[in-house]
Amino acid sequence: MNSTLPRSWARLLADECSAPYFVQLQTFLADQRRRHTIYPPAEEVFAALEMTPYHRVRVLLLGQDPYHDEGQAHGLCFSVRPGVPLPPSLVNIFRELHDDLGCPLPGHGCLAAWARQGVLLLNTVLTVQAHAPHSHRGKGWERFTDAVIRKVNQKRDPVVFVLWGRPAQQKARWIDSSRHAIVAAAHPSPLSARRGFFGSRPFSTVNQALRRWGREEVDWRLSEAPPARTEARPRTRR
Repeated sequence: MNSTLPRSWARLLADECSAPYFVQLQTFLADQRRRHTIYPPAEEVFAALEMTPYHRVRVLLLGQDPYHDEGQAHGLCFSVRPGVPLPPSLVNIFRELHDDLGCPLPGHGCLAAWARQGVLLLNTVLTVQAHAPHSHRGKGWERFTDAVIRKVNQKRDPVVFVLWGRPAQQKARWIDSSRHAIVAAAHPSPLSARRGFFGSRPFSTVNQALRRWGREEVDWRLSEAPPARTEARPRTRR
């Protein structure tokens, strides 16, 4: 895949990375990249894990598969590169953020600032073929990201898991709700946002849980101006 796991996660996921399914996944992706355009770029497949080391995770926000149009996906769920028009789901996320906490609507869709505060922006599938949504489902990524969720569940400090939509909520089976908090709602896509996402107040609910545990709240505000494009790329810590 021409990409490697950051050090803090590589130790935890060593068994997954040597498992036959993961080796097959690497072979599949190498073939796909030879024949098709694949998003995100190889060096950004693990950007969520790079930007949010294991020891810093205090919130896990779970997406599905990456955006599949040109220039959008950069390894963080729901996030797009600076300067890229906002996808409808992200528009709805920002609308709920404004209604929930009064945060001004940002001038960009890059969520790297959340990731750097300990919000793991994880998709269940980490790659996709250009203009072919769901094209890499069932190839092995789900097993890998389930392992990531299980490792976060094993953290000593409590974590808030944000599960939007039925596929994400099915991952609750890996979460010990007696130790962690689960914030569940409908998916923010236009197809479902009015059926339980709008009005769910997920951002204030996350912060309430963090306060209850005596932990620092997430500052969900994003700058009005787009960050530098380089800020959206993971910093190497190998």
